[in-house]
Amino acid sequence: MRILLVKPNPQLLVAKRLQEGFLHLEPLELEMVAGGVPPEDEVVILDLSFEKDPILGFQNKLREMNPQIVGFTGYSSQSAMVKSLAVLVKKHDPKIVTIVGGTHATIIPADYAVNCDSIDIIVRGEGGTVFGEIIRRFKNNEPLTFGDAVLSPRAADFAEKSAGPPPEFPPVDQIPRARRELVDRSRYFCVWTSSTEKKLDTIFPRTASMRTSTGCAYSCSFCVVHYLMRGKYLQRQPEDVVDEISKVPEDHIYFVDDETFLNKDRLTKIADLLIERGIKKKYISWARADTIVKYPELFRLWKQAGLSVVYVGLEAMVGSRLDKYKKRTSVDTNRRAIELLKEIGITLHASFMVDPDFSVQDFRDLEKEIMKVCPAEVTFTVFSPSPGTELWKQHKDDYIVDPYLYYDCMHTILPTTLPLKLFYAHFAKLSRVALQANPLRMHRVRVPFKEMMKIIFLGTRYIFSMRNIYKDYAPKKG
Repeated sequence: MRILLVKPNPQLLVAKRLQEGFLHLEPLELEMVAGGVPPEDEVVILDLSFEKDPILGFQNKLREMNPQIVGFTGYSSQSAMVKSLAVLVKKHDPKIVTIVGGTHATIIPADYAVNCDSIDIIVRGEGGTVFGEIIRRFKNNEPLTFGDAVLSPRAADFAEKSAGPPPEFPPVDQIPRARRELVDRSRYFCVWTSSTEKKLDTIFPRTASMRTSTGCAYSCSFCVVHYLMRGKYLQRQPEDVVDEISKVPEDHIYFVDDETFLNKDRLTKIADLLIERGIKKKYISWARADTIVKYPELFRLWKQAGLSVVYVGLEAMVGSRLDKYKKRTSVDTNRRAIELLKEIGITLHASFMVDPDFSVQDFRDLEKEIMKVCPAEVTFTVFSPSPGTELWKQHKDDYIVDPYLYYDCMHTILPTTLPLKLFYAHFAKLSRVALQANPLRMHRVRVPFKEMMKIIFLGTRYIFSMRNIYKDYAPKKG
């Protein structure tokens, strides 16, 4: 049978600019879903972010392939687009089964039943382990829904099941391996600013995505992961991880774990195996500041194994804000983590969070902190309640825009103390300050001239798009 799996394109300009210039990762979630498809069936992954006209590209693929099942993934910001694409599927052929999964389907499945009768199946939780069963039932003309993970929006018990918590996540050893061969791997990259040799052949290397664990042991107030995973932190065995790394064709790998290094023994074993087997690749990963401070020797070992860049959600350098975000860490811990990474020789990617209540002085204080952190990659998000969480429900009467569409952690969905235009002028300035003190410039890393010109152009365009975010809001909101 013929199966089409679709990743929607970003909806808002700033997200498009980020993806075009700095970070465009492969659709790992769909590659893993495709891993659950029987080998005798045809499966195609369509990443609409590469289409000049995504709607036309999608319609052309429907006519070309005439699939029997079309599956969508999507974040909350893409839910409206998924509904629109499902309508196009039914217009093409009402007999095609439409399935939607992903984060939004998991946390707010009922939204896909609102003003849309073109979605047949909603999958909550991990899709790769259930997709094969859906296909088997389709072939045998059996009901496609089962359990609390595969729901029909028209079933009598849908309201009850969709209101419950996400289903239990399956054991990690049951999740299919990603079918990486189904996408054009030359198109996925991550800007790479780390170099111990003071020279880079490219700052836009092909980059593979990989997940070694799922979930997080922490419960930051702005994060949905704790809710998605029902508080669990599931980890793959070291041998399994290293075996997959050895088969990944790219030399650069981005670990998309929510926090890779929580289990010191497991990560020590993975690093030791990589070194013993002579697997020479470069890695980017996320880690908490307190994990770095607690296990500095682990990060020294991983430096030997190829760890180049560590993304750290510092969020704030003010204790009261860290408490508000429920980070369970401190400013002193943040500063010590920064020092350790510099000492070890791993590039820091520091992520800070801007609160909607920021004053001009708050922005200026953060600018000063940027200069203390640099040289480093530094990025910024806006504090926003994650759809479906308790914090999101608490603010249900406060949203100034559609809290789904605009939930990209760049657009504020809550009122700002400053006028929106002024808020985003200062927000964009933060990135301008950070760009001027990035590792390539501060360490005088040699890179191809054309690529340096390209990154300057892309950075300027990205900052310009951030400065103009306020234009995405209705005038009355400013």
